[in-house]
Amino acid sequence: MKLLPKITRNTAGQRRNKAYDDLIRREAKIGGNMFGAIPAGHQREFFCLDEHTWVWHEQWTDAQGKVQAITTRYEVRPDGVLKIQNDQLYQSLTSEEATNLYKAVELYSQRVLPLYTEPYFV
Repeated sequence: MKLLPKITRNTAGQRRNKAYDDLIRREAKIGGNMFGAIPAGHQREFFCLDEHTWVWHEQWTDAQGKVQAITTRYEVRPDGVLKIQNDQLYQSLTSEEATNLYKAVELYSQRVLPLYTEPYFV
C-alpha cells in the first residue's frame, strides 16, 4: 500500500509543468481571438512557445466533414525569422509576413502581458 501514494502524488515538477501548460493554453486562446471572430467550427491559436518560437494553429472541419489543420511555427534566429508549416521545409518570411508577424507579436504582448499582474499569477 505504500506504493499507491507515490503513484498518485504530483511532484513539484509535474505541478510546474501543468501550470506552464495551462498558461500556454490560456495565452493561445487569447492570441487566437486577436484577429476577430473565429468562425463556427474553427479553432485558432497564436502563442509564444519559448523565447525563440511563435506558433499559429488553425483547425476546422471542411464541407466533406474532414478535419483540416495548419500549424505554422516561426523560429526567431539571429539572422532572421524562419517559418515551417505542417512540418514541411523551413522558409524565409516575405517582408509582408515579417511585418504581419511583428504586428501580431506587439498585439499579443499588449493582450497577454497584463494577465501576469492579476492576483492569480502573483
